[in-house]
Amino acid sequence: MLNQTPKKHFTLKLLMVLFLTATVSGCSQSASSSKKQSNTSKNTITLMQTNELLSLDTSNHADLTTWNILENTMEGLYKADSKHQPAPAMATKVVSPTANGTLYTFPLRHNAKWSNGDPVTAQDFVTAWQRSVAPTAKSGYNYIFSGIKNADAIIAGKKAPQTLGVKALGRYQLQVELEHPMPYFNKMMVMPAFFPENQTALKKFGNNYGTNSQRLYYNGAFKATGWDGTNESWTLKPNKYYYDKKAIHLQAIKYLVVKDPNTAHELFEQHKLDDATITGVTAKELQKDKNLIHQKRAGNYYLRINLANNQPLTNNNMRQALNLVLDRRALTKDVLADGSVPAYTYTAKDLATDPTSGKDFASEHQPQQTYNVALARKLWQKGRSEAGLKKTVNLTLIGDDQTVTKNVAQFVQASIQKNLPAVKVTMRNIPEKSASAAVKSGKFNLAQTLWLADFADPISFMGILTKNNPQNYGKYNDDEFNQLYQAALESSTSTNQYWQNMNKLEERLNQTVPVLPLYQMVESHLVNPRLHGVLSHPVGENDYTRAYLK
Repeated sequence: MLNQTPKKHFTLKLLMVLFLTATVSGCSQSASSSKKQSNTSKNTITLMQTNELLSLDTSNHADLTTWNILENTMEGLYKADSKHQPAPAMATKVVSPTANGTLYTFPLRHNAKWSNGDPVTAQDFVTAWQRSVAPTAKSGYNYIFSGIKNADAIIAGKKAPQTLGVKALGRYQLQVELEHPMPYFNKMMVMPAFFPENQTALKKFGNNYGTNSQRLYYNGAFKATGWDGTNESWTLKPNKYYYDKKAIHLQAIKYLVVKDPNTAHELFEQHKLDDATITGVTAKELQKDKNLIHQKRAGNYYLRINLANNQPLTNNNMRQALNLVLDRRALTKDVLADGSVPAYTYTAKDLATDPTSGKDFASEHQPQQTYNVALARKLWQKGRSEAGLKKTVNLTLIGDDQTVTKNVAQFVQASIQKNLPAVKVTMRNIPEKSASAAVKSGKFNLAQTLWLADFADPISFMGILTKNNPQNYGKYNDDEFNQLYQAALESSTSTNQYWQNMNKLEERLNQTVPVLPLYQMVESHLVNPRLHGVLSHPVGENDYTRAYLK
């Protein structure tokens, strides 16, 4: 889904972004205080985000904070249900393709309206998708439209966005034409990248669309208010035009940006947060707290490597060496302590089962060697010799300024400098907006990155490492990988061939090491016991639209 500090961006999404940590004060709670947990209004909850909200324009921005807000204020063709499967939203049913799997025709509900009272129409989807797939779109997510007719040519600037294979068959019928079958296409339709955009708002606000909470309209259960484009708090309020407003129980959902888990814990204890994300010392000491829950996410946190010309880590042996000096078990146990588990493969575990073997896809590809300092030193020296690097290798490690990101950076820095000779790692932990800009411009050697799957298929991970993908900020360019990826797309109607290509892709990444996997996210949350009705998904953001306080 999303990639954060470069999502995806999110989560996705990434799907760009990062993390959390802390110390602890008393966590006992009386029965009377439990009853008045969190807010003065019984119909208001307060939640946290770990990074600033930078935009609400899905065509020009994609990160976890943006998508979290949009998934609670907007709806696409489908929403994810309690079993994490696509369910009707703007579409009245989950449709099956025709024309040998290449044509989807979606009937749209007639009673859906935007927060300004406009009806939601098929043209709102057409306009949004054409805007998002354009080569001028800045979200870094236009590649997600690949597979829809003419999308690749549009992204490359060879065709106009208006030629995208999507059209309105009247006001309430949308048709999408694919270049080849995509068995996972319905799963993709829950993603914010495919949300509609109100045409009136696009014309009215122009280049300022989505730059604050008033400069767009919402078709979901809530609308965002109180965000001026820079502040660190905002509120979601019910959309009076929502088609299912009788199912909405909350009067407001308040958001605060909280970067430090210790602060999050304190706010929870003060009844100022209904859901607090914690990690590090705080998480470790609160693992037996009655209000603690764990949420496993289908995403891996890894180090993106800059492989552009003249970068010091273009040598494969040096990258293999870095991979072998990182003790992931120590990282997850002693630094994170929030339930997160070591990651040894690029694709996250529990994302998908390989139907040809019946095994977890990622688990099939765990390397035999995961932590071996002696071997790492040999590979490092060999790589330095091959690359002609006689002096100390200076590496810049960039990430955002959350507490957990800094702690992970310190762990990586110490692991590399302690275990390998002639190398210096400089940490740069800066605000998310600045970190994202630095990564996009290639001003890094290693970049702390979280990628959350957009949908439950390994191809959701693979796409961003292809040659021309706009989120391939590390400039990984491997002919064999690119060819295998294309072969996977073209073989999607053959289960055996498709998964054979998927397996080869993961193995190729083990061989070439364009990223250094660190851990798979398992979030620790302190949750108000009175909060019910929240849908939590391993892929995508939490759905609070039907939440209530009991």
